[in-house]
Amino acid sequence: MTPQELAELFRQNFQAQPEVFSAPGRVNLIGEHTDYNDGFVLPSAIGFYAHVAVSARADKKLSIRSTEFPDVYDFDLRNAPMKKLGAWCDYVLGVAIELASAGFGTTGANLLVHGEVPIGAGLSSSAALEVASALALLSLEGAELPLSAIAKLCQKAENEFVGARVGIMDQFVSCHGREAHAVLLDCRSLGYELVPIPDTVKLVISNTMVKHELSGGEYNLRREQCEQGVEILSRSYPHIKALRDVTGAQLAAQEESMPAVIYKRCLHVVQENERVLQTAERFRSGDLPGVGRLMRDSHQSLRDLYEVSCRELDIMVEAAEGLPGFIGGRMTGGGFGGCTVNLVRTGNAEAFSQAIASHYQEKTGIFPDIYICSPAHGAGAELKKAVV
Repeated sequence: MTPQELAELFRQNFQAQPEVFSAPGRVNLIGEHTDYNDGFVLPSAIGFYAHVAVSARADKKLSIRSTEFPDVYDFDLRNAPMKKLGAWCDYVLGVAIELASAGFGTTGANLLVHGEVPIGAGLSSSAALEVASALALLSLEGAELPLSAIAKLCQKAENEFVGARVGIMDQFVSCHGREAHAVLLDCRSLGYELVPIPDTVKLVISNTMVKHELSGGEYNLRREQCEQGVEILSRSYPHIKALRDVTGAQLAAQEESMPAVIYKRCLHVVQENERVLQTAERFRSGDLPGVGRLMRDSHQSLRDLYEVSCRELDIMVEAAEGLPGFIGGRMTGGGFGGCTVNLVRTGNAEAFSQAIASHYQEKTGIFPDIYICSPAHGAGAELKKAVV
């Protein structure tokens, strides 16, 4: 559905003329579980978007609807505190509450949402919806915030209202992504660089079509394990505030002082941060085989040290090896299902997609969704507001 079609549907539902705001999902090329450790990540926005059509209301009510789900949600902004419902509307409502806390969002609004980002695939459908909703609601106030502030506000909504302890990466790249580039982000300072991705390669995202139920609890457990590691390490190195601050030598020196599982988690994060920086440098120098090796190393670390892979992800990664045009691949996202991301030479992308789908189906009995993508613009680029 195009923004123009969404606007027409909005007019039919609300008898009002909307504006439409858009924000993309993302795929993380490398740097998994480093963001909440104040580390480095290398994501790219992709050409799947959340679109939010919005118009003002005369009352203080928030009416939220979706093209994909039949539920209609109505909230009175004067009734506080509001509680999450455990539904998709929580991402919009949480953003509205955070905006109100920041002095915005006192106007009632009608919102109609359409999402292109596959849900549950680890491509940040939630962050795309949050950023598009924030831009839409701010527009009613005639207000603007810096994109980095919008990213932090949306992250806070997901952390504190929805209850998912996500890092800043997803919302940040949804705001700052650029066509033909990945974003090298320092998750502590929010400083970032655009890293060129050559048009001779495509990002082929392979959706395993599974998401194991333990993912939410295990995600939060991994965060707690990293925090335990920091607490142990800081006894010997008081300057350490996050695993971002730890060198490989420091970690190795303290291996005997921590439980084996905590050491494994910390080792993944310390080495993954270094892999992110090396990957960015190899993209800049045109060393695509070097990028591929680092992506493979990342997946092995996520499988063996961080233990967030699963049978389906491992099969999908193995299916890519040796296919014509394949440069490198790994699981992407929180883990326990979702997607792999593969760097594939452009001329081979279609055949690669067919071959990996066939191999995966043969091994699992599951037919996967395959998306051939290129790095896309974030919400801060031309598509911040669609012409409707």
